Amino acid sequence: MTDQLIPTRRAFPADDPIFALNAEAQARKATGESILNATVGALLDESGQLVVLDSVMDLWRELTALEVAPYAPIAGDPTFLNALVQRHWPSLRSAGAACATPGGSGAISLSMRNFLEAGQKVLTTAPYWGPYATMAAENGLSLVTAPWPEANQALDAAAWTGALQALLRDQGRALIILNDPCHNPTGRSLSVADRRAFADLLRTCSALGPITLLLDFAYLDYTRDPAFVAAALADYAVLGAEGRILVGASMSLSKSMTLYGARCGALAFPWCTDPALQAALTQSCRGTWSNCAKAPQALLLRLAKEGKAQERLAAEHRHWSDLLSARATALDAALVEAAMPPVHWMGGFFVCVSAPDPEAVCTQLKAQGVFTVPLPEGLRVGLCGLRASEAPRFAQALRQVLSVR
Repeated sequence: MTDQLIPTRRAFPADDPIFALNAEAQARKATGESILNATVGALLDESGQLVVLDSVMDLWRELTALEVAPYAPIAGDPTFLNALVQRHWPSLRSAGAACATPGGSGAISLSMRNFLEAGQKVLTTAPYWGPYATMAAENGLSLVTAPWPEANQALDAAAWTGALQALLRDQGRALIILNDPCHNPTGRSLSVADRRAFADLLRTCSALGPITLLLDFAYLDYTRDPAFVAAALADYAVLGAEGRILVGASMSLSKSMTLYGARCGALAFPWCTDPALQAALTQSCRGTWSNCAKAPQALLLRLAKEGKAQERLAAEHRHWSDLLSARATALDAALVEAAMPPVHWMGGFFVCVSAPDPEAVCTQLKAQGVFTVPLPEGLRVGLCGLRASEAPRFAQALRQVLSVR
């Protein structure tokens, strides 16, 4: 082992666990084995090919050299930031305190760095996207969780209130990361009543100390009900405009534009114009990645000016949302046929299927050529890569594993 590497950096796995599972699935498939790979985190079509939105790629090809080559401003092009915020809240005319980030991951990591001190804890949902824990650790933090509602159940407001109050008592401040609507990994969103209860408990707890709510918007364009998503954003806008809670958004072009490799997104606090917050975000950008790529920012600005391109993009989002919905329906039917509960997908790329001892179940499924991602609460299944025709195989394999335990 390299002696120069400090001791606390020597015990990491060689690869991200999800990427490692995907690599194992791909390697076995390459030998001719029949593999069902539900670990994928990018949208694939029915032939297993990466979906790339034509409306976006056409705009990409139109970019000029001067829209690609120069440095972007350290905090991002202000017009890009405004345009991205307006994709989510069309009535807003300013992004507030904001900065461009390398995808949503950059926005989440920057929030951890600026709203908590080393040794403190971030509050998020159980289950949650695994890299939250990695980002927290890289910023000297850790996670605590409160439960995400099960299908057709209400938010456990008492559990959330207790967790939030404990953090405020212990550390004097709180950062909450909420992946809603279109939660990863469950595929479910908070109901109208849940959102109301959540906002109320935040307002009450804010008397104990400053609270930052970071909304992780990764999958909003892939949903069964776009009107429901719009209503959720409107509710969060009301909470942000009140000013008692600092409400921000992590926004990414990765899924929404299928520009995974462009690594572009933003962190924005549309209802806060505090110069100190803006300066802190800009400082973090300069001290971490310096500038984000100019090309994807220029692309979004072209999109914002071209109505026909927006219509094409909306149609593509609807098409692929319908495909994801069909996959979810097929999976629910297969699970019910195998005497297991359905997952009730509402949006996003994933669902979480309940299973005892998920690590062991995942290992046993792999023996049958079925790859999923184990979580403490169950198995993450990527609808983005699971074809509807594969749903019966998945359900039957899971039923077989569970029946012999």
